[in-house]
Amino acid sequence: MPLEATMMIVDNSEYMRNGDYQPSRFDAQADAVNVVFQTKIDSNPENTVGVMSMAGKSPQVLVTHSKDLGQILQAIHKTSSSIGGQIDIPTAIAVAQLALKHRENKNLRQRIVVFVGSPLEGAAADEKGMVKLAKKLKKNNVAVDVVCFGDGIEEPGEDGKTVMKAFVDSASSGDNSHLVVVSPGPNLISDALISSPILSEDRSASIPAELGGTGGGGGPSTSGPSNDFEFGVDPSLDPELAMALRLSMQEAQAREAAETAAASSSSDSSAQPATSAATTTTSSSTAAPKTGTTAATASAPADPTEDEEEALLKQAIEMSASADQDVDMDASTPKPSSGDAAPMDEDEDEEAAIARAIEMSMQEDEQGKGK
Repeated sequence: MPLEATMMIVDNSEYMRNGDYQPSRFDAQADAVNVVFQTKIDSNPENTVGVMSMAGKSPQVLVTHSKDLGQILQAIHKTSSSIGGQIDIPTAIAVAQLALKHRENKNLRQRIVVFVGSPLEGAAADEKGMVKLAKKLKKNNVAVDVVCFGDGIEEPGEDGKTVMKAFVDSASSGDNSHLVVVSPGPNLISDALISSPILSEDRSASIPAELGGTGGGGGPSTSGPSNDFEFGVDPSLDPELAMALRLSMQEAQAREAAETAAASSSSDSSAQPATSAATTTTSSSTAAPKTGTTAATASAPADPTEDEEEALLKQAIEMSASADQDVDMDASTPKPSSGDAAPMDEDEDEEAAIARAIEMSMQEDEQGKGK
């Protein structure tokens, strides 16, 4: 994502009154200035753009470094009322370089965009002088883009080069300077700039990566300085947005944790009835050999509720315990064999003893009388 301070030099000479570019040369130039400003600011919020004129009495700086489109439009409107004179390209470029040198953010790279719609005269037509100026710009790390239209379009020389072409080639370092020629016709200057190398890097930086650009989009990507910050937002530029994104992320994490805990608790509760059903089946199968009634009662429905399962389990345990007691009591009680007499109760023993005592007493009396 380009990080640049740009100074645009507009042509406000008498030639800007011509109407070969709709609606006029100056208005077409103003539209192009607006497009350059919007593209630069959209590519990086830290970029700054300035505007100056190069005709009239002398080159004049209208806006030094701004991020406000209103200031740019106001400067263009002010320039439209002072159209006249001839352009002075070398002096205007020197003033623009001085303005960029005093930029507030020294991390911003320097760039000058020159709109030329008038024929080259004076020092601007001297190729050696322009090449010398270009080398000075290159030494100071200042990139230059030149937009030629109208009378600013030059006829190539014997070597096929023009003064502006030689100037841009000498100032270019790593292909950071470009020359765009817009011929008269239905095409606007702004349309030619949008598809030109002058704004190609800035436009790709403002387009999300998922849409074919190199900039950030809905999600974090691997390119662009914005990815150095959390959620792709610089807290120093927009602290409220950064805080809102952070709170939203924390709420989403808390919601996911609550859903996970609820899911785990529901799975634990569903596992407990399954264990109870297994225990009921085991108890029923264990008590079945002892008594048929216990096995029949302990059998539960195919899909009982939790309360029914607990009641059936309790009933099966009680009946199993009672069945064990009955079996133990039957086993501890001796069964009479076919040859033994039936056991007598306590009342029957007392009556028999009294009967034998009476009988013996009567026998003794009879023996006493006989004597």
